[in-house]
Amino acid sequence: MKKILCLISLFLLGVTLYASPITGLLERIDKGASRKFVIERLKGEKDFFELDQKGNKVVVRGNNYVSIATGINWYLKYYAGINLSWNGMQADLPEVLPPVLKKERHETDLKLRYDFNYCTFSYSMAFWDWKRWEQEIDWMALHGINLPLAMVGTDVVWKNVLEELGYTREEINAFIAGPGFQAWWLMNNLEGWGGPNPDSWYERQEELQKRILKRMREYGIEPVLPGYSGMVPHNAKDRLGLNVADPGRWNGYPRPAFLQPTDPQFERIAALYYREMTRLYGKVSYYSMDPFHEGGNTSGVDLEAAGKAIWKAMKQANPRAAWVVQAWGANPRPQMIRNLPAGDMVVLDLFSESRPQWGDPASSWYRKEGFGQHDWLFCMLLNYGGNVGLHGKMAHLIEEFYKAKDSSFGKTLKGVGMTMEGIENNPVMYELLCELPWREQRFSKDEWLEGYLKARYGKSDSQVSQAWMLLSNTIYNCPAASTQQGTHESILCARPSWKAYQVSSWSEMSDYYDPADVIRAAGMMVDAAERFRGNNNFEYDLVDIVRQAVAEKGRLMYRVLVDAYKAGDRELFKLSSDRFLRLILMQDRLLATRSEFKVGRWLESARNLGSTEEEKDWYEWNARVQITTWGNRVAADDGGLHDYAHREWNGLLRDFYYLRWKTWLDEQLKSFEGGQPKAIDFYALEEPWTLKHNSYASEAEGNPVDIACEIYREIKLP
Repeated sequence: MKKILCLISLFLLGVTLYASPITGLLERIDKGASRKFVIERLKGEKDFFELDQKGNKVVVRGNNYVSIATGINWYLKYYAGINLSWNGMQADLPEVLPPVLKKERHETDLKLRYDFNYCTFSYSMAFWDWKRWEQEIDWMALHGINLPLAMVGTDVVWKNVLEELGYTREEINAFIAGPGFQAWWLMNNLEGWGGPNPDSWYERQEELQKRILKRMREYGIEPVLPGYSGMVPHNAKDRLGLNVADPGRWNGYPRPAFLQPTDPQFERIAALYYREMTRLYGKVSYYSMDPFHEGGNTSGVDLEAAGKAIWKAMKQANPRAAWVVQAWGANPRPQMIRNLPAGDMVVLDLFSESRPQWGDPASSWYRKEGFGQHDWLFCMLLNYGGNVGLHGKMAHLIEEFYKAKDSSFGKTLKGVGMTMEGIENNPVMYELLCELPWREQRFSKDEWLEGYLKARYGKSDSQVSQAWMLLSNTIYNCPAASTQQGTHESILCARPSWKAYQVSSWSEMSDYYDPADVIRAAGMMVDAAERFRGNNNFEYDLVDIVRQAVAEKGRLMYRVLVDAYKAGDRELFKLSSDRFLRLILMQDRLLATRSEFKVGRWLESARNLGSTEEEKDWYEWNARVQITTWGNRVAADDGGLHDYAHREWNGLLRDFYYLRWKTWLDEQLKSFEGGQPKAIDFYALEEPWTLKHNSYASEAEGNPVDIACEIYREIKLP
C-alpha cells in the first residue's frame, strides 16, 4: 500500500512540476533549469514582465505565460548572455544564474504580436514534425508572440466539407494542393498543384494541428485559423449549380472560383466549413481570410456585399471573433471593409518596413485613410521565398515603428507582426522587431546592436562589433525608399544570361551597398573566429556572413567574365569562368558545415513524413520542385515562378546551380572557336533534378571555423 501511495505521490509531483507550460519550456532549454527560477503570475491591465531576485534564484513575473516567457528570454539575453535562436534552442545555463541586482520591468500597450505569413507554412514549415513545431512554439512564447497563424490541417476541413457537398475523392484531390504549395491554395491562388495527397497525409495533419493548438492554448497563445473567404472549386458552377465569379489566373495557374455573396448557398457552405473547423480544432477568436489575394479579378463582384457575407459567416461561427486580413497590394479592398464594425477586424500591414499602408504618405502603397476604423499591426516581411541572404532595414525599422506609433493612426495600432515568407534566417532582424513593443522609448540602432551582440555571443568583442557595425550600415541599411523583395539575391543561383542580376522575377533589386564592405566584414569575423570557436551562434553567423561574402565575390567575378567576353579575350573569359564555377563549389563546401544550410535537411524532413517509398518520393518531389522550378513549365517560365524560392544551400549549389552555369558557360565558349552558342532550355535542364531521389547528407560536415577561414583567404580583397 505504501508503495502505491509513493507512486501516486511521485506521479502527482510530476504533474505539479510540469503543470505550467513555463516549467516545460525551461526544461527543454536546459534540463533542471526550472529549479533556478521563481515564476510568478500576477494580474495586470497591461502585458508586462518583471525580473527580480530571491536568494540565488531569478524571479520572473508576468501577467500571463507569454509575458513570463518573454521575460525569461530577456533575462537570458541581457543577464546570462544566452541567445536562443532558430539555429539553437538549447543552452547550458550556469549552476547559479547571474543575479538581477535591481528589479527591471517592461510593459506594453500593444496587446497583439503576430507571427507568420501563409507562405511561411509552405516555404519553411511544409514538412515539419511535432518536435520542430514544439521548438517553434517555444520560440514564439520567448519572443512575445501571442497571435500566430495556424493553418496546419485546414486541408482536412476542406476535404470533409467537400465530401459532404458530394465531391468524389478524385475531385477533392484535384482541388487541394500538395504539402509544398498549400499556402497559395488557401490564399485562393491555385488548385491541386503538388497533389494528390494520400490519406495518411490528412490523418497526420489533423493530429499535428491538434497538438500545435493544445500547446498554444497552454501558453495562452491565440491561434488564428483560416476562415471561410468564399473560395470554392473552379467547377462549382457546373458541379453544384452555384453562382460564382472567376478570379482569373495566378502566374499560369487557374484560381479557384469565388462564391457570390448573393448566392443563398454562401451561408450554408460557410456554416459547413466553420462547423467542421470547430469540430476538429475548436473555436478561436481570430479567423484569417484573404479573398482576391494578389491580383484576383473582382469583376462582377459586389465587394461590399462580399465583405459583409464573409464577416457575417465568421460572426455566426463565433460572435466574438475578429477577421484577420493581410494588407498586400490592393487588399484588403476598401469597399470590402469600410462598413464593417470597428473591433471586428485586424489588418496586417504586411510590408510596413518598405511599403506601409497604414497611412504613411511616403509609401508607394499609400492609403490616405489607412485602414479606417479597423485595428492594425505594424509588420515586417523581410524575407521572400525563403531565400538565403543577409538583408534588412535595421535603423529604418526602428524609426518607422515609432513614427507609426506616434502618428494619428497610432490609436488603432494594436501591435507588431512578423510576416516573412520564410524563416530561419537573419535572426538579428527578428530579435529587433520582437523587442519593439517592450521598449517604450526610441533607441538607436547602434546601442541596440551592441547589446544584441553581447547576448548573441555571450561576450563583447571589439572586432566582432566592428564587423556588425559595418554590416548594419551597409547590407542591413537598405534604403528607406527601396521596395526590393528581400535579400540581394546571390547570382550563383540565377539562371545564366549575359544580363544576369536578380534570381527571382519580382525582386526589384538595386545595388544599395558596396560588396567590398561585406567582404571586409567577413574578414573581421574570420579574424575573431578563433576566440569564438565552439560558440554555436557565432559559428552560424560566421558561416552566413562568409557565405554572403562569397556571393558578393561571385557577382564581382561575373562582371569580369562578361567584360572578357565582350572584349573577345578567350583566356580571360576561360579563367574567370573557371573561377566563377569554383566559387559555386566553394560556397557548397562552406555551407556543408551547418545543417541549416543543407538541402539534405529539407529533403530528409520531407521523406520522413512518408510511410511507404511511394509516399516518400512524392513528399520529396514536392520539396524539390518548390525550391527550383516551383511549378510546371508554364508556371515556371511564362508565369515567372522559377527560382522564386531559390536557396543558396549545400547540395543544391553543386548539383543544380553549378550544372546550369557550367552548361551555359561551355556553350558561350564556342563563340571563341567560330561556333554559334545554342539557346538553352533551362526548364528541360532543371526538371530532371526534381525527379531524382539521390540522397544528401543532412548533418553538418567539416569544421565551420576552419573551412570559413580557409575559404575567406581565397576570396578576400587585396
